[in-house]
Amino acid sequence: MDVRRSGDRFRGGGPAPGVSEGIETLHAFSFGRFHDPENLRFGPVLACNEERLAPGAGFDEHPHSHTEIVTLVVEGELTHRDSAGHATLVRAGDLQHLSAAAGVRHVERNDGDEPLTFLQMWLAPLSPGGEPSYAVVPGIADSTPYALPAAGAMLHVRRPAAGERTAVPDAEGAYVHMVSGGVRIGGEELGPGDSARITRPRGLGIRASTPAHLLIWELGAV
Repeated sequence: MDVRRSGDRFRGGGPAPGVSEGIETLHAFSFGRFHDPENLRFGPVLACNEERLAPGAGFDEHPHSHTEIVTLVVEGELTHRDSAGHATLVRAGDLQHLSAAAGVRHVERNDGDEPLTFLQMWLAPLSPGGEPSYAVVPGIADSTPYALPAAGAMLHVRRPAAGERTAVPDAEGAYVHMVSGGVRIGGEELGPGDSARITRPRGLGIRASTPAHLLIWELGAV
């Protein structure tokens, strides 16, 4: 198990081409001008970005291809528009999935009056190409894993109460990211923004030390 701490993430955001003021980004993996050859990916997981957008801030239209983009809105409302014709307001607790496939362009903005926070994760598909697709799961529940067969992965959203336990799926790999609260896993304490990259977890449990919100990617390969 490789634990990465919140404070070690790369800090990005505006000003940059296509990025407005009022954006703060924390990158868990190498991203753009932040390059660490020892931190490029974990299995299919290429990026895990925590984005904080002030009211009126946003990312202008930009392209993606051959990437599965999964976004969880933590607070506020995310305005999404893309070149495939989708225009959506994604609210806190909603999960958004944009499959870029052979190519798509999109816009991401905070058009509301309140701050916006979301986590965006990029995964590499098993096969390139295809047609872009888009889906939103309103208020994704703990008991509803989100399957991402294009990347050989499944996302589990967990919100355990203090003292409650949850299991890490037995898989080839697991990527755990803390949204809020604290947990103990494999002898390590994880807090907000911390993550763990686990190879072949077997019978591994997570115990919440405070009310917590975390994401677990169950990976078919690492």
